[in-house]
Amino acid sequence: MTDMFDVSGKIAVVTGGSRGIGKMIAAEFVRRGVRTYITARKAEACLETAEELSEFGECIALPGDLSKMEGIESFVSEVEAREQQLDILVNNAGAAWGVPFDEFPESGWDKVMDLNVKSLFFLTQKFAPLLRASATAEQPAKVINMASVDGIHNARPETYSYSASKAAVIHLTRRMAKRLVEEHIHVNAIAPGAFASNMNVWARDNPEEVTQRIPARRIGRPDDMAGTAIFISSRAGDYLVGITIPVDGGVAFAN
Repeated sequence: MTDMFDVSGKIAVVTGGSRGIGKMIAAEFVRRGVRTYITARKAEACLETAEELSEFGECIALPGDLSKMEGIESFVSEVEAREQQLDILVNNAGAAWGVPFDEFPESGWDKVMDLNVKSLFFLTQKFAPLLRASATAEQPAKVINMASVDGIHNARPETYSYSASKAAVIHLTRRMAKRLVEEHIHVNAIAPGAFASNMNVWARDNPEEVTQRIPARRIGRPDDMAGTAIFISSRAGDYLVGITIPVDGGVAFAN
């Protein structure tokens, strides 16, 4: 009997894969036999994570800065030099900025919007030839964009550009999905809630307080994120096109 969640033998790229949610997803891909490329701006952390995950399978570090077009093009070229096709692209690299309304700076707007939205779009565009080389009607290529529950509901922290960027990712996912499904590339998104990470320091450092606002009464675990990514990436998720799955313990829709 065929395992509909089998992703072994596939090739994946996970941006921001050295830590946090990106690492959760990359680790599960590697364990399940996916040759996984990770990238991150901090080279040392990227290399260390790849070395750690390589104990379980194939994980290749290609450090780089995806906030600028030259960094995107350089990274894509490095992957193209190694691979004929790409089965899964996880657009996870991102940034956040929290400052009160009257003090919010232009730099905090531009940095977050550029990396979370602009870079996501152009990285997918530049990887499209490799995704097209993999994609068939029977086995679509997959793009997973990382949104956030903050793009669905009104978050408490004053993270204006972050919330706006993640709402944009949700709609951009729908728009890209409409276009790329014509070529058997299925674009979807995940909207994480509270997971302990360097970006979500509140969930990491104050889990007891945070859980009081989560219907499931706990913060997210690595398996919660990894399982959702495997679902979307595998045969089990082949009929998903343009959707955003909240992985948030019920924050967005059960509060």
